[in-house]
Amino acid sequence: MPELPEIVAHAGRLADNYVGAELTRFQTLHLTALKTYDPRPDSANGLALTAVGNRGKYLTMRFGDDLTFVVHLMQGGRLRPDAKKAKKPRGGMARWEFADGGALLLTEAGTEHKAGVWLVVGQIDGAEPLNYLGPDANTVSRGELAKILRSENGRLHGFLRKQRHVAGIGRLLANEILHTAKLSPFAMSSKLDDNDIDRLFSAVQSVIGASIAHEQSLPDIGKSADRPNNVHHRVGFGCPVCSDEIRSVEYRRYTVAYCPTCQTDGRILADNTTSKFLK
Repeated sequence: MPELPEIVAHAGRLADNYVGAELTRFQTLHLTALKTYDPRPDSANGLALTAVGNRGKYLTMRFGDDLTFVVHLMQGGRLRPDAKKAKKPRGGMARWEFADGGALLLTEAGTEHKAGVWLVVGQIDGAEPLNYLGPDANTVSRGELAKILRSENGRLHGFLRKQRHVAGIGRLLANEILHTAKLSPFAMSSKLDDNDIDRLFSAVQSVIGASIAHEQSLPDIGKSADRPNNVHHRVGFGCPVCSDEIRSVEYRRYTVAYCPTCQTDGRILADNTTSKFLK
């Protein structure tokens, strides 16, 4: 699933190419695509696209002064130019058509059909689906992060990936941030001291900043395997910092990657069922 850096960069590309374009039609191509019924999508017809941005992993497209389409790409979704405007495009979920002849097509690979579109009037932060999100990871302050960490006790890798804590961090970013911060993925959030929090905050800033810069250099959303990483996608290889072997804890749907020397005082977690989690 695209994380915050991919969404920030893609929003910038869309803004460069589509801001100012007048919407003529929003078309639902799959019955699960549109998640709201009020206001009606045709209420945006005739309005110009005034801004494209993001909130966490969600894209936002504002038309006029107060109508915003909120788009979640989910795992296999993409929002791209649609020159063909096929009646039944492969994986098609929704389409925005503009007065200048251009169009944007939301597609989703696979059969889950979880990508979605919401239309929101006015302020978007208090409306579904954004009303549960914590501060965006690229804008959270050190003080906010400290307060969030101490508000609830949880293992750091999972804690950072909960969007109600900090919005925009997924599996890759969690792995990379914790490696950069030299913190165990299973350290407990409320047990971090001030020095730990300083390192974690600095890592959030540096890792996400580098990831955004990388994504902004690309013409489209890049592949996860090509994103800057030290531990993610590198299990079994040497750590670029200390040369120790990158290890993993395997879960059914994801992998926690870490360097024992950098993060866990040399201790190894064999797997998620028989190992004692590091504190």
